[in-house]
Amino acid sequence: MGDVAADLSSVCFESGLNDEEKNLLYLRARSAGLTFCGCAHAAFMYELVHSLRCAIRSHTADRDPAASTDDSTEDRDLCVGILGLGHLGKQLLLFLLEKTSIKPSHVKISTRRPEAAVEFVQRGVECFFDNRRLAAWADVLLLCCLPSHLPKVCADLHSRLSKHCLVYTFSSAVPATRLSVLLGHDYILKPQYEFLTCDAADLWLSCTQLTTAFTDPLLIEASCPLTMKGGISLGLSWVCAVLYSLLNTCTSASLSSSEALSLINNMFKEKWENTVQFNAQSFISSSYAASLPSDKPFPWISLTDVQTKETPLLRFLSSSKSVLQCISAAYKSQLETPAELHRNTPM
Repeated sequence: MGDVAADLSSVCFESGLNDEEKNLLYLRARSAGLTFCGCAHAAFMYELVHSLRCAIRSHTADRDPAASTDDSTEDRDLCVGILGLGHLGKQLLLFLLEKTSIKPSHVKISTRRPEAAVEFVQRGVECFFDNRRLAAWADVLLLCCLPSHLPKVCADLHSRLSKHCLVYTFSSAVPATRLSVLLGHDYILKPQYEFLTCDAADLWLSCTQLTTAFTDPLLIEASCPLTMKGGISLGLSWVCAVLYSLLNTCTSASLSSSEALSLINNMFKEKWENTVQFNAQSFISSSYAASLPSDKPFPWISLTDVQTKETPLLRFLSSSKSVLQCISAAYKSQLETPAELHRNTPM
């Protein structure tokens, strides 16, 4: 059935605004763009970590069949916890279910209003109100709570997170360094979006209907982390932090540095048919790389430091246009592929 009010300008949102209020309409587009980009980038991060975990599991099984029967963290599917189910939390969960390989049984939600998650519970997502329980279970914890709730949430979670639990936060009000102190945890990834003066910002207004927006090739193109459009930008340090999280995933699985590099490079080649050639010097200093035996793992990297300091990887990516193009192509391919195909793709 058609919208009988579609052509009636008197009932549209803008009709009730005065001239001063209309000057602030760009904030509506900005909010929609932030939500879309935040969800899309988190989904891409998830798919990278999940794909690498699957590759590690396969590699470990080939190297040592007995190890594949162990109930270690790396031998199970990636578990994602979403803390907070307001507007952002709902949009993020919908995005993950529709655009990634994640299964509903591998997502849990902690929210003060579990009854608001009925539509997701019916799809197989478990929902409750227990932040500590969620943190103890999750491999990736997505913080979607309001900034005003963050101090209480951090107090609940302080010193209760596994060292290998990746905390992904959307709160722009709290720097990653401060959040690290509040949580007693340094494995934190925080996208830092910036706003630019741009006449194309209105393109994000179509994001108000996310179920159709995340299939729009124009929006997927505009949200690409390395070439963002529409008045929003994301620093290269976010991409660095995501790639360092892949390195940490290999370190937590006790893989050697040579195995880690091989798996990361092959993941881009096999999953997205992109040739990326990282070496030890891409991630760590030349002097450290020279002294690191190929059969020893990389050191654990603090993502908090990665996002606040210049790193070898930042310098490498800044001078490697081909690698950036490969990462961009992988991002677009990920979002343009239906979730069903992701779930049916052998790892």
